[in-house]
Amino acid sequence: MINKLADSVAQALAGVKDGATVLIGGFGTAGIPGELIDGLIAQGARDLTVVNNNAGNADQGLAALLKAGQVRKIICSFPRQVDSYVFDELYRSGKLELELVPQGNLAERLRAAGAGIGAFFCPTAYGTELAAGKETREINGKHYVLEHPIHGDVALIKAEKGDRWGNLTYRMSARNFGPVMATAAKTTIATVHEVVELGALDPEAIVTPGIYVTHVVKIDRTATQAGGFKKSA
Repeated sequence: MINKLADSVAQALAGVKDGATVLIGGFGTAGIPGELIDGLIAQGARDLTVVNNNAGNADQGLAALLKAGQVRKIICSFPRQVDSYVFDELYRSGKLELELVPQGNLAERLRAAGAGIGAFFCPTAYGTELAAGKETREINGKHYVLEHPIHGDVALIKAEKGDRWGNLTYRMSARNFGPVMATAAKTTIATVHEVVELGALDPEAIVTPGIYVTHVVKIDRTATQAGGFKKSA
């Protein structure tokens, strides 16, 4: 019987190894798998390469993982914002390597990994420092840069509902990078707020099929920095 439900975050994360490339969903605080990040800090894997849209906010979530000294390199689109002081300090002191990737390229490089594409040509970043050292080509009069897929050892994503087979749905913009990261990783761990019976999810509404998911962990709803779910009065 297929049952991908994990008893705890710790159980789901037990196999993450030092040196792993970890894809972490989220767009700012929207869809950030905070419980899994906290669990990864407790699990202790080090020398990680982390892929995310940004580089953490304040002292929570991804920023806390950076602050714990477990990350060697981060691949992201927006490393600096008003409360990115943890990243700033680590990067400026040479303790953290950065690979800056335009946001569309980041999503497409992840999608390409899941689709089995070896590489692709993209016009974004042509003629800039981000294209330095990369192959370029003119196609039909337009210049392109060769980009390679981003493969992950582990993906940590936040979904809304899931079943024991690992089928997932998301809540609105909290979906963001979750679906492409799930396809790009060898192991995908997802948190959900609700576990439903097989067949309860409309097949037409399932965004991430269970074939891409390794573990599902049920978590409680909590308020986020941006508002999120608020406690009842």
